Amino acid sequence: MLDKFSIKIIRTPLTKAASILCARGVTANQTTLLGFIIGCMSLPALALEQYPLALCFIVINRICDGLDGAIARIRGITDAGGFLDISLDFLFYSLVPFGFVLANPEQNAVAGAFLIFAFIGTGSSFLAFAVMAGKRGIENPVYKNKSLYYMSGLTEGTETIACFVLFCLLPQHFSLIAYVYGAACWFTTSTRIWAGYKTLS
Repeated sequence: MLDKFSIKIIRTPLTKAASILCARGVTANQTTLLGFIIGCMSLPALALEQYPLALCFIVINRICDGLDGAIARIRGITDAGGFLDISLDFLFYSLVPFGFVLANPEQNAVAGAFLIFAFIGTGSSFLAFAVMAGKRGIENPVYKNKSLYYMSGLTEGTETIACFVLFCLLPQHFSLIAYVYGAACWFTTSTRIWAGYKTLS
């Protein structure tokens, strides 16, 4: 829901940083992989309840996720790069709640499982429509410079980042936040399925 606004705010600084990185020979795929590796370091940090450290890894991962797209727009967007980016993004999204489950299984396991379950819904509806949109040549008027169709919804990247930040700042309330955000994700899934089906039929 908020991505179309946040993208406008971060586009200029990301483009400037991407230009510097491109001049030094850095590629989009390198940035994607580096961001994912750093993001994975949040898992042991979360499991050990080192929440400020985990938050740093999460933020760096998300910065890299913005930079790889900016670099790709300069160097040229590729299907392989888009595939790598979205695949690792969805893995990272599930990694964060799993880290909180490891930190406190008794309190967080059910809520964490519910959120990952909800992420399956948002991810599968998002990707399924992107495949069909690509097949039919349907373009998104909002996200024109993406490698695949970005279907909007109540919960998008900006909201997910905000959720992860709240998790790290308020770890004692992980379950409550996870249930609320998971419910919002299921609202997104249901509206995407309905809108996607109507569009394709």
